[in-house]
Amino acid sequence: ARVSGDRLTVLRSPQYVRFREGQWPLSGEKVPDLVSLTMGFSVQEDLDWPGLGAGSLFQRPRANVLIAVRGVGSLDLPSNASSYPLENPVPFTLDSVANTIHTLFAESTPVVLQLAPSQERLYMMGMANTVFEDLPVTLQQIRARLSQDGSVLHTLPLRSLSRNNEADLLFLSEVQVLHDICALLLRHKHLARDQAPDLFSLELAGLEELARRYGTDSSQFQDSTKILATALQKFADDVSGVYGNNAVVEVVTVKTFEAPLTRKARSILESNRGSNPGSPYNRAYKYNFDYAVIFNIVLWLVIAMALAVLVIAYNLWNMDPGYDSIIYRMTNQKIRMD
Repeated sequence: ARVSGDRLTVLRSPQYVRFREGQWPLSGEKVPDLVSLTMGFSVQEDLDWPGLGAGSLFQRPRANVLIAVRGVGSLDLPSNASSYPLENPVPFTLDSVANTIHTLFAESTPVVLQLAPSQERLYMMGMANTVFEDLPVTLQQIRARLSQDGSVLHTLPLRSLSRNNEADLLFLSEVQVLHDICALLLRHKHLARDQAPDLFSLELAGLEELARRYGTDSSQFQDSTKILATALQKFADDVSGVYGNNAVVEVVTVKTFEAPLTRKARSILESNRGSNPGSPYNRAYKYNFDYAVIFNIVLWLVIAMALAVLVIAYNLWNMDPGYDSIIYRMTNQKIRMD
């Protein structure tokens, strides 16, 4: 049985990605950093979280799949899966991870998919436009998919769920999306063998709509949690099989996302002439993390050029034209002959 409250559960991970057993809380805003570290990428700030152990320096997962489930604090997932409490569940995106993949593997064929069916929000990059070309992404397309052959309506035990209610259809549409993603990945298994890692980010809000309509104690909500838990386990098994057990699959369950709290203040000592003339708010220039690298390159290049000019000038100053220069040597011989 899972502990109540928002959770981060790791359904699948390779052996070289070590998640330690424990109940160390993880802040919601650090989830993208956790995904970056599991994929072998560096982050701007160190992640001070003991749940992730040191991994292999020579292996990286071929894919990372993060599924955010809204409307429930925890699901009945396998007890052998690593699960951790989630604190401060603010909304997050994996845009930083997607940008890193795009920068490091621009010449390869990465598959990047970010999808939120309830909001009809979609972002695809790389080979995802080819792999998921036939994936229904809008609610209208997904509902039309439910009436076609191979629909989950023919295999799922609907029980108290109805095909005529909007909230029920939204939940079933999200389960259909999970099924279709696995089917398309199985069709393009060759892309899982390349060197570029793939990234998938899904946000499911069907349970949240069911809880708002029927309540968390209703039979519809209880049946939906069981269906989703089973669908997520099968989804994790299929994705892990496609990538040869070299994929990390995480599930984030939150009852509701909190709005990030920010505190804005203005100093009474603020001057009109700031360090950044282009900003009316006296903000400093944006710091570039490549500054130290660029500074060292320029510094040592200037020093090397200065030493080279000094050595060349010294040798030219002490050069004997009669012996060291072929021009003067030819001239002297010509004079002697004349």
